[in-house]
Amino acid sequence: MDIKTFNIVAPNLPADIAILMRGPTGVGKSFLGKQVADSVGLPFIDVRGSTMSEGDVGGYPDLEGMKENGVMTFCMPSWFIRACREPVVLMLDELNRSLPGVQQSFFQLVLDRELGNDKDGNPYRLHPQTRVIAAVNHGSEYDVNDMDPALLRRFWVCDLEPTAADWINWAGENNVDDVLVDFIRQNPQHLRVDVGSVEPGTVCPNPASWHRLATSLTHMGMAPSELAGQKRADGFYATAMGFVGTEAAIAFTTFIEGYETIVSAEDILDSYGSIKGRVKELTNDRLNAVIEKLANHCTDNEWTASQAKNVAAFAESLPGEMMVSLWNAISATQKLPNIQKIHKLIGQTIVKAVQASRNV
Repeated sequence: MDIKTFNIVAPNLPADIAILMRGPTGVGKSFLGKQVADSVGLPFIDVRGSTMSEGDVGGYPDLEGMKENGVMTFCMPSWFIRACREPVVLMLDELNRSLPGVQQSFFQLVLDRELGNDKDGNPYRLHPQTRVIAAVNHGSEYDVNDMDPALLRRFWVCDLEPTAADWINWAGENNVDDVLVDFIRQNPQHLRVDVGSVEPGTVCPNPASWHRLATSLTHMGMAPSELAGQKRADGFYATAMGFVGTEAAIAFTTFIEGYETIVSAEDILDSYGSIKGRVKELTNDRLNAVIEKLANHCTDNEWTASQAKNVAAFAESLPGEMMVSLWNAISATQKLPNIQKIHKLIGQTIVKAVQASRNV
């Protein structure tokens, strides 16, 4: 399942339906859990089972309470008590790497939505609107025991297979460096490598590692967008290699050194006349990247009449199919003021381009 489909289904499930995400490490399962929480407007609590003992989930005996009333009760973890008192999205992460006792407590949360008991024997129950998401690292790099079908039927199960387009869309919404994103757009084979296909211990790229690389390079004053087209900065390759491995680091470093001047959405909107020559030299994949940037800009901004004219001039310089692609991307934003301005300028040209493509 791709990320787009997950984001359509997961936030709209009933609160009492637990979600089980299965996928390789580094594909963004925790980020997706946070997105569900943001979509439904609830706090997000990430509980990492691989770091816990049985008592960290099921609670520890309340010795003082037992002395007072002679009944065994348990002091429950703070994250569980909060999930009982108020609605939250509870992420049970790395479920299959947890100790057996931790797994059993997690399963009880999923099956019964309750744990422990008070002095009267009543279990502590999750808030009716608390949502539970479990995640397992699925793939040849882990020993993953088959889950009991009786357990699986209690989940909505999704096997995540994120695409490069999924990651590119996510990166565009999370301020990941434009040039790094452009590298993945043009080299999607480097987004993720199955660690089961290489020697154990080999550093391999995955979506999470590219994000960490982008953050680290920016922090170190080596943002790819600032170094594009220049001689390699000292430490750049070594930093990349430590996050994404040798092969991806070589390809990425070479890409940065030979990168052509970036054309941003603002370049088109505000100064298209002065950069027409640069735009004319762009390859189709770079033009598609510019179209994507314009669509993203269109979503959050209202263009002036002058900016709309520049976009229209850019559109008319494109091949017919690409012009239609730009129009479709702008239309998909549903930003009506911008759509109306562009349609007024090149509406008839778009119609002719569509008709020409149909004739072909």
